[in-house]
Amino acid sequence: MRSWRKLVAVATALITLTALGACSSTRDDSGSGSTGSAAPSDTLIGIAMPTRSLERWNNDGAHLQQLLQKEGFKTSLQYADNKVDQQITQIQNMVNEGAKVLVIAAIDGTALGPVLQTAASSGIKVIAYDRLINDTPNVDYYATFDNELVGKLQGQFIETQLGLKDGKKGPFNIELFAGSPDDNNAKFFFKGAFDVLKPYLDSHVLVSPSNKVPASDAQWTQVGIQGWSSQTAQSEMENRLNSFYTGGKKVDVVLSPNDSLALGIAQALSGAGYKAGSDWPILTGQDADVANVKNILAGQQSMTVWKDTRTLGDQVAKMVTQIVKGQKVDVNDTTSYNNGVKNVPSFLLEPQVVTKDQVQSVLVGSGFVKASDVGL
Repeated sequence: MRSWRKLVAVATALITLTALGACSSTRDDSGSGSTGSAAPSDTLIGIAMPTRSLERWNNDGAHLQQLLQKEGFKTSLQYADNKVDQQITQIQNMVNEGAKVLVIAAIDGTALGPVLQTAASSGIKVIAYDRLINDTPNVDYYATFDNELVGKLQGQFIETQLGLKDGKKGPFNIELFAGSPDDNNAKFFFKGAFDVLKPYLDSHVLVSPSNKVPASDAQWTQVGIQGWSSQTAQSEMENRLNSFYTGGKKVDVVLSPNDSLALGIAQALSGAGYKAGSDWPILTGQDADVANVKNILAGQQSMTVWKDTRTLGDQVAKMVTQIVKGQKVDVNDTTSYNNGVKNVPSFLLEPQVVTKDQVQSVLVGSGFVKASDVGL
């Protein structure tokens, strides 16, 4: 009997010690809320960005890394040269290195399922950064701008500039472009703009001599530009101008979903003899890249939809900290972004239109660009 009681006492002591140990992994009496006994300096955060070839990704990666390092985290920032296999390898390396959180701006939003399953098996949380990761349950959060609103703002700008709501009948010649078919955001950009413009296309107030107009927003990839390539957009626009704008016919407006495409389109227009001023078509964009801001000031781009990616980085850094500390993670949308497996809890930020008259007050005034960099 004494032997049995002794065993019970030992077992009870072990259970108590185990419970205390479990509590110590989630509780921090110092009030820092950090997970376990690991200091931030022992916590690795992986940051996977798509490419260095676009200005915005360089800025995004550097800004987020700086914020996380300021919080004391170790970081691994990797760029994948727009190569899917390279990004998968980089993410796998981050998993092997023991990252606690992965922040991923995916090149191909459908290609990361297997490596994210490996991450999930290791207890790693994943934040999709500005591009939704599809076809996997192993994406925990999504942080982005309201991407459909980006397109809507572009469509509304065209609508206003042409006076379409005021009953101006045209017809106005329009050419439509969409983003990279492997980027989930591109369909939202196009849908937002197409929803505004389609009634005018249906009534032939807007006409497309190239006939490159999808039957619906669901067919947006028909006018998509792979890899958001400026060169590909330039070549495509040159082909359209050479084939469908002969005998003095002029293009009046070009829907470009971002600044990278707008650069190539502007080159094609300039090469075809279009001059800044009343001869230049309405040309939209997005991102407020320095080269495009210069074009806006020179009259070779009409607007850009500015997404202050610094605020995106700020929000993601906050979400990472909340995850590591075991706190509730801030989201403001739980229904809009379904990745084919689940609705991904999201935090959406709001973009804004910037035109020539607002470059100084909005972009320079906010410190997003330097006046000297854009010739002011």
